[in-house]
Amino acid sequence: MALPFAYMIFAIVEIAFVFVLDSVLENATIETGRLVRTGQAQARGFTAAEFKSEMCNRMSVFAAGCTGKLTVDVRVIPQFSNQNPPDPMGGGSFSASGLTYANGASGDIVLVRAWYQHTLFTPFLQQGLSRLGDGQAWLTTTTAFRNEPFDD
Repeated sequence: MALPFAYMIFAIVEIAFVFVLDSVLENATIETGRLVRTGQAQARGFTAAEFKSEMCNRMSVFAAGCTGKLTVDVRVIPQFSNQNPPDPMGGGSFSASGLTYANGASGDIVLVRAWYQHTLFTPFLQQGLSRLGDGQAWLTTTTAFRNEPFDD
């Protein structure tokens, strides 16, 4: 009786951990995206690696090992609706080959997407949360905005 109870408690704790991680990832994406929206990333000449580093700095308790687990895609899009950027999760494995990094100019619409790879420990959760069947949860977050008029 104790083993199933302990297993359920551990699963609940792991689900709570994943929800907290997802919330932190969402906030880090929005806060780091603000550097692009306000022109600070452009002024500092951000690259994808620098954007990723800034985002990991905002991941609080999850910052350790973040750069190896985080993948970002920042691109200029022509409009807010009907966008079909490449899906790195398609094809049964994660592929970052179609992802890019572009800060955009003043007034551009920018789409920021981030994926964070988290290892699941509870076998039941591995079956339910692992999109690629590898025991990893890929948390993703997206934000889109129009850059402010920062070069006027």
